[in-house]
Amino acid sequence: MRYLFIFIGIVFLVSCSSNRQENENCRFLFDTVVNQDINLSFPTYNELQFPGNSVKINNIGNGGVIIAYTGADYFAWDAGDPNHVFSACSSLQPSGLNATCGCEDGNEYSLVTGQPLNDGSLQCGLRNYRVTQNGNILIISN
Repeated sequence: MRYLFIFIGIVFLVSCSSNRQENENCRFLFDTVVNQDINLSFPTYNELQFPGNSVKINNIGNGGVIIAYTGADYFAWDAGDPNHVFSACSSLQPSGLNATCGCEDGNEYSLVTGQPLNDGSLQCGLRNYRVTQNGNILIISN
């Protein structure tokens, strides 16, 4: 019986490994603090009143933050391409519910799931930020 407890204890300790969900190859984006209020009444964010649109906000996150509206939910993603070392071309440009990297390879991502499109070799998805809606205000944070 004592061996059974020792065996269960060893299995428990071995199974308590690091809980890293991030792929080891996805280290191109910096950990930045994001806490931004977005007033949907402002003309700058008018596109977010209609499903299937997205807006990029510069000067926050790594390459800015892209907010997408599906008609049911708002999603916020870091606009830095997670599969590139950060550079001038690696900032994503939104178009509807997709975003494309400006570099030669033109990596494309879904702004609904954050996953790469059209290229199965890309290992990293977009970095997601929390979106909280309070009336006509969106709070983007991490």
